[in-house]
Amino acid sequence: MNTQQYSSEMVTHSRAIERQITGRATSDGAGVKLTRLLSQDLQERLDPFLMLDAFGSDSPNDYIAGFPNHPHRGFETVTCLINGRMRHSDNAGHEGVLESGGIQWMTAGRGIIHSEMPEQQEGLLEGFQLWLNLPANAKMQPAGYRDVPDEQIPTLVTDNITLRVIAGASHGVTGAIQRAVTEPLILDVHLSAGTQFRQALAANLNAFFVVYRGEVSVAEQAVTTQNLVILGNNQDADGVIIDAIQDSRLLLIAGIPLGEPIVQHGPFVMNTRQQISEAIDDYQAGRFAA
Repeated sequence: MNTQQYSSEMVTHSRAIERQITGRATSDGAGVKLTRLLSQDLQERLDPFLMLDAFGSDSPNDYIAGFPNHPHRGFETVTCLINGRMRHSDNAGHEGVLESGGIQWMTAGRGIIHSEMPEQQEGLLEGFQLWLNLPANAKMQPAGYRDVPDEQIPTLVTDNITLRVIAGASHGVTGAIQRAVTEPLILDVHLSAGTQFRQALAANLNAFFVVYRGEVSVAEQAVTTQNLVILGNNQDADGVIIDAIQDSRLLLIAGIPLGEPIVQHGPFVMNTRQQISEAIDDYQAGRFAA
């Protein structure tokens, strides 16, 4: 484990919970069962984030068919695997195996065709996939891919808190991934019951979190699993204070909004309808990354 020294963050006035959204059961790929937590109707509110899906089942029939070859353009995907084993391969020549605790960061850019297939026949497969928008001037950049195994994710450990910094920086720890413009912050936070976690958040950031184990509260408002919690952008707040009611685990996510038009058609996210038409034409004509 890549552990680093603790440096506390001062938060004097916590953001409040704007609203809680219950995830919607759906399926994707070749029938993989998912819970969609962030959908298209929240894209402007939670800009630059486009989608967040949770998956978790110990029944192979719910996940074994996986996500065969499919295209993307115009954004990045971040897959956080809590439990299980999945193989990524794409037509840009990237290949890697994502295992428990690891993350996969893929830049679709101007176009990529990839697959994500379970490499286990039984047991629990659990994790999240987040879609992060790219600014207009970066949507047509070359495709990219990076795997970060569990042991390479910078981690802060105290008696009551384990903080895994996937992207951005927190409590003096620089995360595994850094991105300009949107400056995403992605934290995997593990809290013992009775522990309080404080995270500084600049006023210009859109922020939300999802509890995937236990129960927490913000400003005495309880939050349980399978809900996406939008944190308000009140200008007098300097961060968020989260209290663990039970032993809990959560993903806390924040970023700078792009403020650009968002046009999504399935696996393509661009700024105009014309660009979507071009993406479809390019994919059908075999002009994605090769």
